[in-house]
Amino acid sequence: MTSTAAELLEVLWGRASTAPVSASQLRVLLVLEHDEGINLRTLADLLASTPPSTSRLCDRLQAAGFVERVGSAADRREVRLHLSSHGSAFLADLRARREKALQAVLEQMPTAERTALLDGLEAFCDAADAQIHDDCQEFESRTA
Repeated sequence: MTSTAAELLEVLWGRASTAPVSASQLRVLLVLEHDEGINLRTLADLLASTPPSTSRLCDRLQAAGFVERVGSAADRREVRLHLSSHGSAFLADLRARREKALQAVLEQMPTAERTALLDGLEAFCDAADAQIHDDCQEFESRTA
């Protein structure tokens, strides 16, 4: 059931195109939104990628105006990654389009089932957010 729900969500999300951003680039934007100012190595670890591949992803996102690179005050060799205002606006628009697609499905559900689903999704979001945050802190402590 979980797999089916995830696949159906992917279909709904697919209706809200992420263009001009690829799926990998979208993951970068979402991580940067959650962990503003992380360094490239930590981002690469979170993406289970290599620093050169991650750097190329960020190059393309920076060229498109979605990401900003800022030198670290603590270590001039280190670069911190930030979501630009354009990147934030893109994510807000994408979320609005995805929410609209999801809302159309939710409106077809009986009220009691919709309420139960939304309660469950809130708990899911809290748990997922905590896990992602813990993973980020773990990666940062290993690379420090």
